[in-house]
Amino acid sequence: MIFRKKKHTNRFVNERMENWEQLERLIEKLEKKPIRFLPRNEIKRLGALYRSATSDLAVARVENQNPKLIKYLNSLVIRAHGKIYRAESQGFSRIKNFFLKDFPATFRRHLNYFLFSAFLFTVLATFSFVLSYVDSNFAEALGLSSVKSYAASGHKWWLRINEANPIEATNILTNNIMVTFQAFAYGVFFCLGTIYILALNALIIGGIFGVCYSVNSDFGFDLLAFVSAHGFIELSCIFIAGAAGLMIGYSIADPGEYRRIDALKIAGFDATRLILGAAFFLVVAGFIEGFISPSDLPSSLKFITGISSGLFMYSYLFLAGRGSNNDSL
Repeated sequence: MIFRKKKHTNRFVNERMENWEQLERLIEKLEKKPIRFLPRNEIKRLGALYRSATSDLAVARVENQNPKLIKYLNSLVIRAHGKIYRAESQGFSRIKNFFLKDFPATFRRHLNYFLFSAFLFTVLATFSFVLSYVDSNFAEALGLSSVKSYAASGHKWWLRINEANPIEATNILTNNIMVTFQAFAYGVFFCLGTIYILALNALIIGGIFGVCYSVNSDFGFDLLAFVSAHGFIELSCIFIAGAAGLMIGYSIADPGEYRRIDALKIAGFDATRLILGAAFFLVVAGFIEGFISPSDLPSSLKFITGISSGLFMYSYLFLAGRGSNNDSL
């Protein structure tokens, strides 16, 4: 530590030096073994010291402390964060730990971003549905004239496959991943890119249903039955990607006590976790959309599939790994 060898008149340093040294010692331990091998009390202490150090860094910057001290604390916080959130290369154990603890815990820590994404999408989709239902001009402005023609003729364009087709399932999955990646990646434009992708998809999806139901309610219900099997998971993945994009954008727009580059690094760790977790669920959604949604199964079974898969997904996200150290770090 750069201040270790001499006694200081700076009260701020003297009061906090012991905590910084403890955090350094724990970081040194993590150089030799993964965090999961630390005793539970040391893991809790690590989290407390890390949060304390981030607070000290903020105070040091506000009070215009010694630049060397600020540089030291900044380095200490980044090192601690890297050790806490690093992905350990342990094959299956790494994957298991990610899905049982890291991903759901990260989702819960940033639930506010997810809720904002879901709220924005739902409001705009509802708005688009209502306007497309009552005003065909609005639907035409969205470029949905062909949808109106399909609905009038009874052509179910979504049933482009009549039996299980692995190639089509792959195409669907690729498209879903592209939309999800865009919602995430465009967050670098100060959140505006993510909001644009969420809004665009909400308006199109809501508009399609509005047009279908306005022309033929039975036709609209058939579309709803098709979407219901995979829609819960698919839309949830878009909301998760939106949350990740908003995290990235907000860290750039308002880095708080960090430099923008440091804030972006910290947000990037958790945002990447969210995207990786969403990618897994997109595989599940793509399988359902490619094999179950277009099948001849009764509509009731498709609704049951969608509701069951949605309940499973959210039970996992809210309950898996609860109470572990990942929830608080």
